[in-house]
Amino acid sequence: MSWRDLDEGDVRVRPSRKGSRPRTKERPAHADAVVAMVIGIDRGRYTCLVPKGALGRKEPERVVTAMKARDIGRTRVVVGDDVALVGDLAGGPDALARIVRIEERRSVLRRTADDTDPYERIIVANADQLVIVTALADPEPRPRMVDRCLVAAYDADLEPLLALTKADLVDPAPFLASYAPLEVEHVVTSRTADGFTGLEELRERLSGRVSVLVGHSGVGKSTLVNGLVPTAMRATGDVNDTTGRGRHTSTNAVALRLPGDDGWVIDTPGVRSFGLAHIDPDRIIDHFPDLAEGTAECPRGCTHDEEECALDAWVAGGHAGPAGPSRLASLRRLLSSRSGEER
Repeated sequence: MSWRDLDEGDVRVRPSRKGSRPRTKERPAHADAVVAMVIGIDRGRYTCLVPKGALGRKEPERVVTAMKARDIGRTRVVVGDDVALVGDLAGGPDALARIVRIEERRSVLRRTADDTDPYERIIVANADQLVIVTALADPEPRPRMVDRCLVAAYDADLEPLLALTKADLVDPAPFLASYAPLEVEHVVTSRTADGFTGLEELRERLSGRVSVLVGHSGVGKSTLVNGLVPTAMRATGDVNDTTGRGRHTSTNAVALRLPGDDGWVIDTPGVRSFGLAHIDPDRIIDHFPDLAEGTAECPRGCTHDEEECALDAWVAGGHAGPAGPSRLASLRRLLSSRSGEER
């Protein structure tokens, strides 16, 4: 008998095609969830570090593999996130926990594919220092890439640090002079017959912090990571002789603990571009502190790329230092690119 053949006196409920369990919009609170740090991501599996004592006073820290639960929908989980875990927290090769919540992020480093791309990509979460790795030669330094990374660092409220590699090939002084007005901290490294110079100073700068390393391919980023964390074994590569660009060696971001439990470094894949479409163009000038003061005399609504712009006189007067003209050119190129009108 089908439900259509029932008499009027029969009281029946048509079965649901999706089951009989009543629906609710309420989600479980997961008050007993354990908070862990995401240290790696691979094909939908998240490697999480559960801290010592989180599962019991005498329980050591452990690495747990997890997957996203439906509770967090399409929200992207990134390296550096603190996440709430439930389920199997044993940590063995066959154990799989669930990520049911992303804890509030202290900081977020973002970028877009280009300056007109509406989709921003979160690189890492909860870092407090952005290490901009740049080679002084082989491949040639790209100051505009550095400027973009600085803007992203200031916008994310991260402290920037310039890490210059291959100083054994080129004198770093001219490059550093361009950023002297910003008073950006820097470390210079060189290859020697015995290894690296400058690596210990870099390690001191990273001590006790969560630092994310960013740079285009071939600058020696993974080589630095291997020197800082000998057990990292990050793949390294050479520069393409034809294009002058580095080959991608790191294919995914990963958080690595410094020896002695003295902080974290997050190695990221090499980038060819660093779009800033997520940053309001009106705020970009604020992230060029060596030029921002010179806009006080600009006319209302100045785009900083017109004849009436006060920055030309400001730079000509030497207020932005010897690197003022190149810095102003970088600002204007970035602003025009951000508006989709790059010249």
